Amino acid sequence: MTGDLRSPGLPAAGPDLRIAFHPASATIIAHVLHVRRVHSLEREAFMAALGGVDLGPGAILVHTCHRVEVYLAAGCADLPTLPPLPAGADRLEDVDAVRHLVEVACGLDSAVFGEDQILHQLRVTLAERREGGRIDPVLDRLFQVALRAGRQSHAWFDGSPRSLADVALDLIARAAGEIRGQTVLVAGAGKMGRLAVFAAHRRGARVVVVSRTDERARALATEVGGDWVAFGADGVPPDVAGAVVALAGAWQVGAGDADRLVVTGVPVVDLSSPPSVPAALQERLGDRFTSVDDLVVGTEFGPQDRLRRRIEKLVADSGRDYCAWLRARESVPVIQAVASSAEQIRRAELEWLLHRLPELGADERAVLEQMSHRLVAALLHAPLDALHSDEGGTLERAARDLFGL
Repeated sequence: MTGDLRSPGLPAAGPDLRIAFHPASATIIAHVLHVRRVHSLEREAFMAALGGVDLGPGAILVHTCHRVEVYLAAGCADLPTLPPLPAGADRLEDVDAVRHLVEVACGLDSAVFGEDQILHQLRVTLAERREGGRIDPVLDRLFQVALRAGRQSHAWFDGSPRSLADVALDLIARAAGEIRGQTVLVAGAGKMGRLAVFAAHRRGARVVVVSRTDERARALATEVGGDWVAFGADGVPPDVAGAVVALAGAWQVGAGDADRLVVTGVPVVDLSSPPSVPAALQERLGDRFTSVDDLVVGTEFGPQDRLRRRIEKLVADSGRDYCAWLRARESVPVIQAVASSAEQIRRAELEWLLHRLPELGADERAVLEQMSHRLVAALLHAPLDALHSDEGGTLERAARDLFGL
């Protein structure tokens, strides 16, 4: 791990988690390209390079406006070859990778504390991979654990969940004053654009929607009693208090509208990754322009200490549960092999004894057979129980050496 992606104040994973993994080799690897260290242009360039890679069952990709993360099951025989990682990307292994994903699902690694968009994205990501029938069970279980923890943590939050759209409107209100009764322009009718439209409507603002598809812009504006304008039109929108941009691709701003945004000092918040606002307009707007990367750098979340501690405990407990499952999963072949080896020895010794005592009757032979089973079961009970809870794989390796497995 080249850096610390944990949320501020989050304690490091304790030894009770780390001992679940064998130190000799990684079980799970996560390549993390986060906004804190990798610019949106570099993140999206990496995403584009991944477009030609068959990830196969041993990898899962998570892509949001603030992150690109690839999780790998290191034991999978068919791991993909990833394109070169940009500077600032982090490589997390084993407990660090597990803990990070659970933190992400619980909202601890988001720009907005407790936002639930990432939980939805993780759920969709897992569902899509399952539908394709191509997912390593180690990754499948990891995402199940993270999603379960995420659902539990989000149930503890009070009030309506906030999103990046709410943060964008906070910035606009800070620059333009109370937006109730004013007009907010929203460019984009996708998921984030929709969040921005309804967030502005809840604050009492009038909304104007622009989208590449006129029908979607019209339908979304109608839901909140707002207006819409055609994409690329110039001089049509009224004066606005601020603009929220959430588009895939460039925002086609007419020259007249661009001049008006600059002259009137309108704050523009671009939630797209990479930015949709043209670079020339970004430069003209100056500090009135905020990118999605700026949001995470400049936004601080402040959960109550009690809630933070509760979620931190949930993260640690979820990590331990996953590690216990992984440990038990890895121990099963050894446990089966030990039991099989013991059974072969029992049969050989019983045959030798019965051969030495040919005068024994059927009932006496049955008693000896039963006694041999009970003796082996009693001798193996403690060792097999210890293998089930083997921490660090020490007993597993000893058992392999002892039984020549």
